[in-house]
Amino acid sequence: MSLHDPVSVTSDPEVPDVPLAPAGVPDASGRGAPPPDGGARPSREQRLRMQGKTSWRVALKRDWRLYSFLVLPLIFLLVFKYVPMVGNVIAFRRFRPGGNPFGDEWVGFHYFDQFIHNQQFWTVFWNTVILGGLTLAICFPLPIILALMLNELRSRRFKKVVQTITYLPHFMSIVIVAGIVLQLVSVDGTVNQIVRGFGGDAISFMQEPGWFRSIYVSSEVWQTVGWGTILYLAALTTVDDQLYEAARIDGANRWQQTWHVTLPGIRPTMMVLLILNIGSFMAVGFEKVLLLQNPLIYSTADVISTYLYRVGIQSAQFSYAAAIGLFESLIGLVLVLSANFASRRLVGASLW
Repeated sequence: MSLHDPVSVTSDPEVPDVPLAPAGVPDASGRGAPPPDGGARPSREQRLRMQGKTSWRVALKRDWRLYSFLVLPLIFLLVFKYVPMVGNVIAFRRFRPGGNPFGDEWVGFHYFDQFIHNQQFWTVFWNTVILGGLTLAICFPLPIILALMLNELRSRRFKKVVQTITYLPHFMSIVIVAGIVLQLVSVDGTVNQIVRGFGGDAISFMQEPGWFRSIYVSSEVWQTVGWGTILYLAALTTVDDQLYEAARIDGANRWQQTWHVTLPGIRPTMMVLLILNIGSFMAVGFEKVLLLQNPLIYSTADVISTYLYRVGIQSAQFSYAAAIGLFESLIGLVLVLSANFASRRLVGASLW
């Protein structure tokens, strides 16, 4: 072979000839061959098109009718969720009714220092923590237990009857629920009539601070547990039946199947709902607490939300109330981030 003879690309006859892909066209490995010297490189949209992807401009132009449905929800979030955040600035400025809506003068952390050194605030704070903790500890596992019990029922008619009865309190107004609770625990109410029937003395439930937490948590269980089973029942339908068959072949009883198959199957749903509940840990139901409480039981019934209502709306201390609300929101944010991080590390399920 002379130096001027053309060189074959494949000197080995067993190696097939592989044509080189043109510039900008993906080859078998998914990568495009480099453009020749002086050739124009493809634009970003061309590269996305070659990779089977679509840029947001092209998608918006093509499906603008679908994206138009997002306009009203985005406007709602902007006007009612994000714009009001600007008002948090009055937590650091002195606000006077009729003056500048963003405060008249800068006071820094004056209002934060004021509520931190206020003993009444800390009483309200610990009331909120205790009431929120009891609600979370009792109302979170009960929907799971009820969903597991309903899932074991073989009579579809009885299952529907139980679901209807347990869902019904959720659709009642909180005012109606509070009225029912007050009627049941009044001095001449149903509960005291039962107590008298067993030979006991009537109890003034709504005048004794020690009874408020039990009454509130009980009413919360009655109102929310049935509705909370909906998501868990939906999650139970996604558990593979073959896992139950394999467990039965291995000799597992119903309890062992529930522990080793059912609960791990709905664990992601459980963790997501737990994170959401922890995020609202400090936001104990304002309406129900306000309707059930009275000055005689403030020592256990007064929570941050009702305290904010009194000092912020009734007493017109808007900057002071804004500082407390910002502090409460910061605690909620820390709880959500911590719960999400712990859930992702421990069980691999999280919100993000």
